[in-house]
Amino acid sequence: MAMLPAPHWLGIEHLGIAVLDLDAAETLYTELLGVGPYKREEVASEGVMTSFFAVGGNKIELLAATRPDSPIATFLEKRGEGLHHVAYAVADLQAELDRLHAAGIALIHRHPKPGADGKIIAFLHPKSTGGSLIELCQDAK
Repeated sequence: MAMLPAPHWLGIEHLGIAVLDLDAAETLYTELLGVGPYKREEVASEGVMTSFFAVGGNKIELLAATRPDSPIATFLEKRGEGLHHVAYAVADLQAELDRLHAAGIALIHRHPKPGADGKIIAFLHPKSTGGSLIELCQDAK
């Protein structure tokens, strides 16, 4: 693979963790982290209910399926609960998608779409990222 120009990635935005039971997971993570979730939000287009925790300057996103045909439901069926994705904040999401597409990186989303927690998002395909699902996100304007 050719060397890519320096990206404008700003750092890890959050870790996404797939869970079967959001209420039970919120209880567990509240106990583990010593802080409760600051937000619960449904992303109907993805069939997911999210719950966000802020801890030590970082965020954890719990993800539970709201319908059996959602990507999270499929993930849970195949792999069970656990780390689903790593999300990175970027300065210009569309510009990064254009750059990565031109470099031959497989994209799940070619253009940004609305996500949770005031973000626009897009996912990179794990076949181009060493087997890890990567989400890129930017604050929605």
